[in-house]
Formats: sequence, structure tokens, C-alpha cells
Amino acid sequence: MKAVVFTLGCKVNEVESASIMATLEKFGWEVSDKLSYADVFVLNTCAVTREAEKKSRQLVARARKFNPNAQIFVCGCASEKDKKAYEEKGVTFVSGARNKGEIISAIASRYDCEDTGLSFPKQTKTRAFIKIQDGCNNFCSYCIIPYLRGREKSRKVEDILGEIAKTDCPEVVLNGINISSYGYENTTLCDLIRALKDIDKRVRLGSLECNIITEEFLTALKGLKDFAPQFHLSLQSGSSTVLKAMNRHYTREEYIEKCKLIYKYFPDAAITTDIIAGFATETEEDFLKSLSIIEEVGFARVHAFAFSPREGTVAYKLKDLPPDIKSERLHRLLVAGEEASTKYIKDFLNKPLSFIAEEYSEGFTTGYTPNYIKVYAPLRLECGKKYGVELTEIFKDGAYAKLITQ
Repeated sequence: MKAVVFTLGCKVNEVESASIMATLEKFGWEVSDKLSYADVFVLNTCAVTREAEKKSRQLVARARKFNPNAQIFVCGCASEKDKKAYEEKGVTFVSGARNKGEIISAIASRYDCEDTGLSFPKQTKTRAFIKIQDGCNNFCSYCIIPYLRGREKSRKVEDILGEIAKTDCPEVVLNGINISSYGYENTTLCDLIRALKDIDKRVRLGSLECNIITEEFLTALKGLKDFAPQFHLSLQSGSSTVLKAMNRHYTREEYIEKCKLIYKYFPDAAITTDIIAGFATETEEDFLKSLSIIEEVGFARVHAFAFSPREGTVAYKLKDLPPDIKSERLHRLLVAGEEASTKYIKDFLNKPLSFIAEEYSEGFTTGYTPNYIKVYAPLRLECGKKYGVELTEIFKDGAYAKLITQ
């Protein structure tokens, strides 16, 4: 039996799909994450934008092109939002975003396999994504995810440590919808970080919110044996006026102060972010503040995207900006983001760094430094092993590197 588990959307979706893949492999099935011929398709959908929803709906037809007789199981945020849209396509089973274990139960029942629940995620050779929480209570005015994922839920520290102990990967990434809110009973994210102080793996964090950046939190990260100082600190707008309309609970000035605090503890930190172009209330003056904050903070990378009104959110009721204005502003953000990324990488040329080799392709071994610069080393290296390198020049989306230690 062959199954394909195909995923759209965020890293949390990818982690959950990896759990489904690992479980199907326990059934003795051949499993892939690439769209190809299969007897069973599991389609993990996304609804963060209208375009993501459209692509999610199209997945059913794409799967059927490979095998018209395949059984198709659908889960994720898009099917949580509009289950009927998938049922009308005649798929085998539709679940949502909140309990993806239902997919396993449905498959096990149909194919007479033992339903043991979701396994730990299938891991790569180099990086294990560890889901520490789910859900979000923030209710930003533009975001549909809290309505689909539900309220915040966190895992026990002991369960997280147990999963980390079972992985052979040299790097773990703490992942969730809003990991800044992590809290199981009386534990906080700071408590969890302190509990990881003895693990001999590189620790990287998923997306963070401003409120978590404190002296206590950064001190806890300093106590780790091998912390990767990449902070994906969600911004969304450089204008305090727009941030208020978005129901983001900080100002431009407060955000900048949090970045300064990060640099105080981790001078070489890569601060990466998300910025929305053309939010409904954004003026040209507001937008210019988003452009200027890119240079002021010194972002290492900017993920920019155009505002997409989501039905059911507060911002959906606002008058949307014309598409050409959103497109033009997005282009300017992307250009500024590329310039910032290049500038950040140049600061690390001819300096000793390390990277974990991830894969070899087309004459290069690639991987990432602790501060998330993509390395291109022109020789074949052992995947999963850490190497000392010196970045010599900008190359593709990262930097060309020469080996200095093995």
C-alpha cells in the first residue's frame, strides 16, 4: 500500500503531517510527502489566506490526476473552515485542524489496521520539529487561525523532553501556533527552556511574539549548551496605528526596544519577521514606517505578503485597499527585505561560523549556521554532522563557504 501525505501551510502543519506519515509507516505502508501515484492521499490544508484556501481545494483534483480511484482523506485549517466544500468533492473522509488523529482512526478502520494514535513526527537526518503547543488566544483582527485551531493548549514538559530524547537529530526546533504563550499548568516557556539546559543538541525556536522577549527569557536561552540565535519575531506592520487596528499588543517603539534587548544578549542574532503589505487601514505614511523599520532593526530576513481579508475576522468588515496598491507595496517590501538579508550576510563574511550539513545536491553541501544563514559548501560532507566554515561571498540565497574544521 502506498500513501502520499501532502501539506500546505505552516511548520505546525508540516509537523502534524510528519506524525501522520510516521504512523502510516507503522502500518507497513510506503509513504511519501511528494504528490505522485498512491492508493491513499492525505491532504493537509491551509486557510491563512484566500490563495492558500484556493490551492487547498485544488489539491483534490491534483491527487485524482495521479490515481482517479485513490481514497482521499482531508484535514487541516481549510477543511475546518469549510468541511462541506470537500465533502462535495466526494472525498473519503474530512477532518479539520484540531484533531488530526481522526484521520488515522478513519484510515485504520477502512484498511483494518491497528489504531495506535498519532506517532512522534517522522524526522529528517538533521532537524526535529517538536510541537510544544497548539492554538492561539490572540485574535489578531486579520487572522482566521484562532477560530480554526481553537484555544491554546500546551504539552507537558516531560512529554516534550521524552520526544527530544528519542530523536537522533543534531538540532531540535520548538514549534507551535504561538509558542510564546506556552504554559502547562504552572510552567512557562522560560521553564521549558531551562529544562533543556543539559541536552546536547542545537535548540532553535519557532515564531515568537514581543511579550516573551524579557531579560529572564534571554537569560534562560543563554543557559543552553547550543542555542541557535535566530529570533523570528512577528511584526506585521511598522506603524503603531496599524498595529492597533490589527489588535497587535505592542507599538513600533516597543518592538524596536525588544530587538535591542535581543542584540544586547546575542549581538550576532538574526532577527527575522513577517510584514503585511496593504492592511485595510494602512496609509502610504503607515507603509513607509514598515519600510523604514526594516533597516532600523537590521532584519536578517523579511517574509512579506499582501493582506488577504478572511471572512469571519474583524478586519474582513473593513474596506480593502485596491489590489494594485497592495501589489506595489508588497514589491517594495520584498526589495527592501532582500537588501536587508544581503547586508546581514555580508557582516559575517570572513568570520568563523559553524553549520550542520543537511543535504548534498549539484556539487554543494547545504545547511544553516546557528543564525540561519544558508551555507553552500562546494564538496560532499556527511549529513547531520557539524562543520566549521568561513563564509567568503554572497551566493544564491545564502553564502559560499570554505571548510575550516572537520
